[in-house]
Amino acid sequence: MGKKKEKQRLAARNGPAELDTQRVVRVLNRILELELAGVVRYMHYSFMIFGHHRIPIVKWLRDQSTESMDHATQAGEHVTNLGGHPSLQIGDLLETHKHGVDEILAECLEHEGQGLDAYRELLELVAGQDVMLEEFARAMIAAEQAHRFEIHKMMRRPG
Repeated sequence: MGKKKEKQRLAARNGPAELDTQRVVRVLNRILELELAGVVRYMHYSFMIFGHHRIPIVKWLRDQSTESMDHATQAGEHVTNLGGHPSLQIGDLLETHKHGVDEILAECLEHEGQGLDAYRELLELVAGQDVMLEEFARAMIAAEQAHRFEIHKMMRRPG
């Protein structure tokens, strides 16, 4: 039986194991930092789009920035729910000076992948132990996966 399945089976039989609050707060703070970096990253990208497809791409990027702020807010609230202190740090912001749409989308894909990994780590820590955090992690994983699919479609050439 897999480690995750065994953990869920034991939680169902014995009640949830003790939540490693410090570790969960660390992961939530990393998520907070990644999402705040997303706010800046997507807004920066929106300034660097030129050409005849500018308007819909800028709107999409700015919508992503707003969504990252919403996700950061939720992560920060969960940190304080657990008695932790929200990080004042921001995730890595690497300026590649590559501002073609395809290059920007590739960087977006990488950023979304980092967020997906962090949310999966959170889910692993809270599964079967904290319903609210488990549902948050699952919803964010679904959102990040949807973003990655959308980016893949945007990068695909017609035909």
